[in-house]
Amino acid sequence: MIILTVTNFPAAVIDPLIEQPQVEPVISEYDPLLGVPASKRFLWQALDLQPVSGDQVVRSSSPYVWQTLPDQAPEPENNPITAEKVVLGKRLFFDKNLSWDRTLSCSSCHDVIGGSGDDGVPTSLGINDQLGGRNAPTVWNAAFQSVLFWDGRAASLEEQAKGPLINPVEMGMPSWKEVEQRVLEDPAYQPLFDAAFGADTVIDIDRIAEAIASYERTLITPDTPYDRFVEGDLNALSAQQLRGMASFQTLGCVNCHFGPNFSGASLFDSRAPLRIFPIYPTPFEQKYELTQDTGAAMAGSGRGSWRVPSLRNVALTGPWLHNGSVSELKEVVRIMSSVQLGHTGRYLVWSDDHKVMTKLDRPALSDDEIEDVVAFLQSLSSDMLLERIKLAKGSRDETIVSQ
Repeated sequence: MIILTVTNFPAAVIDPLIEQPQVEPVISEYDPLLGVPASKRFLWQALDLQPVSGDQVVRSSSPYVWQTLPDQAPEPENNPITAEKVVLGKRLFFDKNLSWDRTLSCSSCHDVIGGSGDDGVPTSLGINDQLGGRNAPTVWNAAFQSVLFWDGRAASLEEQAKGPLINPVEMGMPSWKEVEQRVLEDPAYQPLFDAAFGADTVIDIDRIAEAIASYERTLITPDTPYDRFVEGDLNALSAQQLRGMASFQTLGCVNCHFGPNFSGASLFDSRAPLRIFPIYPTPFEQKYELTQDTGAAMAGSGRGSWRVPSLRNVALTGPWLHNGSVSELKEVVRIMSSVQLGHTGRYLVWSDDHKVMTKLDRPALSDDEIEDVVAFLQSLSSDMLLERIKLAKGSRDETIVSQ
C-alpha cells in the first residue's frame, strides 16, 4: 500500500491541489472534546445516538494522506484464504439452487461478470418478484469493509453471506438447515468441501459462508487512475480530476470517505463506520425520500444512521444512495454537499458559546465544482471493471440485434 500526502507531490501537481477556495472554519461552533462541529454533537444528542470520532481523521490544518488499495485483502485467522476455498466459494456464489425457487444466486444482485458488483437497479428483485427496500451494494472491495449491509449489522463477510440466504424477500430459504440440504443435493460439492476444509468435512452453514467469503476476498480493484497517480504516474489524472481531488479534501468529503477504500467503515480505520444521514434538512430529504428508512437509527428519529460506503467504482454503481433513488452521480454530489456538508446557502447551526441556533453562510457548489468532483470520482473506477462492462454491453447489444 502506497501513502501519499500533499507535501509529497511535485510542485507542478501541488499548485492545482492547494489553489482552491477553502471552507471557512466555524470556530465558535467546534466541540474540542469530541473533535467535531458542535452542530453534529447537537444532532447526536437530539437523535439519542452515540457520537463518533471519525471527524478527527481529517483536519483542514494538516495535509490529507492519499493511499492506494492493497492488491490483497486482509484475511481472518479463523478463515485463511486458500485456492480451494476460493473455487468452492465461487461455485456457491453463482449457485441458484441456494434460493427457494432456484431462480436467484448471490450473483443475481451482485454481478461480477458483466457488471460493477451490483445489479444496476434502485432496489433488487428477490424470489417471487418481491422488491427489496434497499439498493444492493457492490461486492467489489467489500473485503475491506469493517461492517456490511447498509445498516452495518454484519461484522464480517462470513456473517453477511448468511443473511440473504434466509431473507424472505431475497433468496427466501426457510432456514440454514434447508440451505445445507440444497448443497448436499449436488454430489459435486462434497469433494470441493473436502479439498477446501479437509477430508469428510461436514457441510454446514458456517463452511458455506466461509467459502463464499473467501471468494469475495479476491474481488479487489486497485487498478484505477487514482491509484496509478498516487503510485507516481503524474499523468494518470486530468486537470479536472486534480481539481476534483483537491475539492474532495477541502470540501470535507474526506471526513467520511477516507483511507485506501474511501470509507469510514474500513478495516484500515474503523473509527466511524456509521454516520448520520442526512445531517442538514434540505428539500432533497423529501424529494428523494431520504428518511423513510432510518437504517441503524431509531425508527421515528427523523434522521438515518448508515454505513459509510466505499467510493471505489462509485461512478459505475448507480443508481445511488441506500434507496437507489438518485440516477445521476452529479446529483449525488450535489445532495451530499448539501445534506452532509451544509453547502446550502444559509442554514442554522448550534452555537455552544451563545446557546442559540445561529445562521451560517456556506454557498452551494457550482456546477463546475460538482463536475470536478464527479471527474475525480470517475478516477476511482477499475480499468478491469470498465472493460468487463464494455464487453458485456457489446454482447447484450449483439443479442438484441440478432433477435
